[in-house]
Amino acid sequence: MDFAADIVSTLLTQLQKPTLAFLIGGMVLAALGSRLTVPDAVYKFIVMVMLLKVGLGAGMAVRDADLIALAAPALGAAGVGVAIVLLGNRSLARWKGVSRMDGMATAGLFGAVSASTLAAGMAMLDAEGIAYEGFIGALYPFMDVAALVTAILLARMGAERQSAIVTQGDGTAGMGVGGGSPIGVDGDLVRDILVDTLRSPAISALLLGLAIGLFAKPDDIFEDFYKQLFYGLLSILMLIMGMEAWSRLSELRGAAPAYIVYGLAAPVVHGLVGFGVGLAIHEMTGFSAGGVVLLSVMAASSSDISGPPTLRGALPEANPSAYVGTSTGLGTPVAILSIPLFIALADATIGL
Repeated sequence: MDFAADIVSTLLTQLQKPTLAFLIGGMVLAALGSRLTVPDAVYKFIVMVMLLKVGLGAGMAVRDADLIALAAPALGAAGVGVAIVLLGNRSLARWKGVSRMDGMATAGLFGAVSASTLAAGMAMLDAEGIAYEGFIGALYPFMDVAALVTAILLARMGAERQSAIVTQGDGTAGMGVGGGSPIGVDGDLVRDILVDTLRSPAISALLLGLAIGLFAKPDDIFEDFYKQLFYGLLSILMLIMGMEAWSRLSELRGAAPAYIVYGLAAPVVHGLVGFGVGLAIHEMTGFSAGGVVLLSVMAASSSDISGPPTLRGALPEANPSAYVGTSTGLGTPVAILSIPLFIALADATIGL
């Protein structure tokens, strides 16, 4: 009972903090039909500044960090991204009323990372004075790229297998698509996916900040500009995410009920997977409790920046209303609201 009471108390406390308050406020405004809007250019600028801030901080931390200490969390983050997509492949992509292509696109989006959710998690830990590794931001691309590549490859391979079955049914050669080589992993496809993902705005900004933080000395501009703007910009971003989440809910009205169940349950389940992996890394390397929480937050999140354009380009057959609606309309609010749960779990198992 004490543990449950601690979780409820933590949640109620965090609801009063600006991060969650602005998210819920945005949802309330949208529900009431408010005409408040934030220009898309402003949204993109805020996201770019926040990703540069996360990248710069991670780069400066990696510059002074023990690379061996970074290796285990990086591998763990990539493994979690792949595991989330494989879970989606065995669950959502096989549910009645869900096309395999749409299911895999949704799983890929949920396996990738949301910059806004990660920023919200960092802000909550900072507000509570909970320490975490400075290189946490460097884990973002490991999980993000691993999840997107895995989802796109599985979706493509599944489409090729289906095409081959249809071809065989017509009595023509069925070794592969169009009678070509046996179905497998296409090296060119993997390369194209990696290139497209790394060129996406989110990953590009993050990697640029990471490189500058690692090879230059941006400490002064980081402290005087990026760090000072972070919380103010985060509050506006949360307001935008709340309004966007409510508006996206309408896109799910005609979708299969499976998407609603997945959007509500997946963030918590995925976050617990991330928590378990983080806990194992903690036992092996002394990974901090704050680091475990943020790994859980990344796992619980679903990509709102790098994922959608990557999936639109690589899987044009998939329905954006299904995977973006599920992610933004349900996944993101649930993921952000679940951050206090992971903080409470870390406090109970490791101690903060």
